[in-house]
Amino acid sequence: MNTNILVTANGLSDRDLLARLDALAGRERAASAALVAHLAALDSRPSLYAAEGYGSLFSYCTQALRLSEDAACSRIEAARACRRFPVILDRLASGELTLTAVRLLGRHLTPENHQAVLARAARRSRSQIEALVAELAPQPDAPTSVRKLPTLPVAAPSSTPASRAPSVPPVAPPPAAFAPVPRPIVQPTAPERYRVQFTIGEQTHEKLRRLQALFRREIPDGDPGAIFDRAITLLLEKVEKKKLGATAKPRLPASIRPRTDKRRPDLPSAYVPSAVKRVAWQHDGGQCGYIAPSGRRCTDRTFLEFHHAQARAKQGPATVANIRLRCWRHNQYEAELVFGPGRRRSRDGTPPRH
Repeated sequence: MNTNILVTANGLSDRDLLARLDALAGRERAASAALVAHLAALDSRPSLYAAEGYGSLFSYCTQALRLSEDAACSRIEAARACRRFPVILDRLASGELTLTAVRLLGRHLTPENHQAVLARAARRSRSQIEALVAELAPQPDAPTSVRKLPTLPVAAPSSTPASRAPSVPPVAPPPAAFAPVPRPIVQPTAPERYRVQFTIGEQTHEKLRRLQALFRREIPDGDPGAIFDRAITLLLEKVEKKKLGATAKPRLPASIRPRTDKRRPDLPSAYVPSAVKRVAWQHDGGQCGYIAPSGRRCTDRTFLEFHHAQARAKQGPATVANIRLRCWRHNQYEAELVFGPGRRRSRDGTPPRH
């Protein structure tokens, strides 16, 4: 039973668990490549699935093979790309390409460019693949548009007495004309050009209108994209100044006075000078600086923290030589290496007292 698999997995050592996951992922990639190859063969024999009662390869995948609609689309697109360029199968099996990458790139591959494009796409993220697609097939800039979205009607209060009202009121389905609000989009459309799409509220829309009026001389057409660029530039300056102490004329790191925490007079101060933050940020390039024993560096750029290489609880100073960037998880992990597993850091960076 599958529950026995979970019990077995939970019983593995750390090293064996990682080795097992790596082996399973390799088998899954090989199985996916084999499935795509067989779908490519089936795609060339439509009468075969038609004789089984399926009107399309998509129907066969979703009904006979019980794949999800998205999984079926990805594998069918990959199968058709592999019929044209079989070398894709080897790259799928090795993990150099994902099904998503093949799905996005497939229609843009030609006999002349496929070798170079597939080489550039190797081990790239989805966002990097989308940027490559935008380079292969650039699109014109999206037209500026500000429009009001449809809203759901508010149901009228019922006249049924409370004593006779149903415990769970029926929910009326939305009208056919209602379209769900799309998620925010940041999509490359051409080299160094991106389409940004999101929904704003009434108050934000009013602020935009006021800015369009105030910027009439500088931005005569009131282009929201130009206003967005100015607004995000100012916001970035403000956030960098607050979080990193960014300034037009940064001072070099000065010697740090040996201040201490009033709650723990035996520890150095938790304060990290702005000049030290700036150097740490530049040194690690705004990215977690943790490097695994294998040589792989963490790629996270969110929830970053300023990490003491020598723990503050062990008299580690807030100096340029001792402060580095870590994501939250690796900051916590390195604290556990110092203070023991399962011991969470307190807010001042020291191990919890018992």
